[in-house]
Amino acid sequence: MSKIQKIIGPRAPADTSDEERKQFLIPTLLFAAAGILLLISIFLPYWQMELRAPQYPKGLHIKAYLDELEGDLFEINTLNHYIGMRPLEEAAQFERSISIIAITAVALLVLAAIFIHTKWVVLLVLPAILMPFMFLADLQYWMWNFGTHLNDEAPLSNAIDPFVPLVLGKGNIAQFETVGLPGTGLYLAFLAVILVVVGLYFHRKAYKPLVEKEQLAAGGN
Repeated sequence: MSKIQKIIGPRAPADTSDEERKQFLIPTLLFAAAGILLLISIFLPYWQMELRAPQYPKGLHIKAYLDELEGDLFEINTLNHYIGMRPLEEAAQFERSISIIAITAVALLVLAAIFIHTKWVVLLVLPAILMPFMFLADLQYWMWNFGTHLNDEAPLSNAIDPFVPLVLGKGNIAQFETVGLPGTGLYLAFLAVILVVVGLYFHRKAYKPLVEKEQLAAGGN
């Protein structure tokens, strides 16, 4: 047996009954759905924030897609300028430049996992499991970076101490309140995580006996 065959693993036996064949179909459908959800998520916002203050009764809003920001950027950047915070567009420039390609690659790896019937499937789906958590961690890092590296020469630099806005949930900056929420794209990414994890369970249940049978046969030879 070649190394490639050992990685790909066995196929369902030709004489498998229709009822038994369903157990091989379940992980395929779950991985396929997860990959498609990740591809769809590319076009949707991954994060959103509302800035509340007395002078803004309707609040100021930002939506963060994988590669761009939209919303009340001018107003928020103007407020940030007075306290010494850099424009939001300067955050995560490298991450945004590769995000579309990266998520597409992650989705394709999950789809490729459909054809791997051994324990090596974990390596293909692991990036999809980690991705939404890494997104939030990276976003929180930039929140910390921007909030704790204020320009001392800003007009109101002495009026506010360094701060760290929360990526998720409520936070307070002087008289302002921030509310961070997941975007639709991030919800889809987390749903993809659930589908992948459940898919791994059914994948192991379906193919582990076949792998062990194949290994036993190879050992007997």
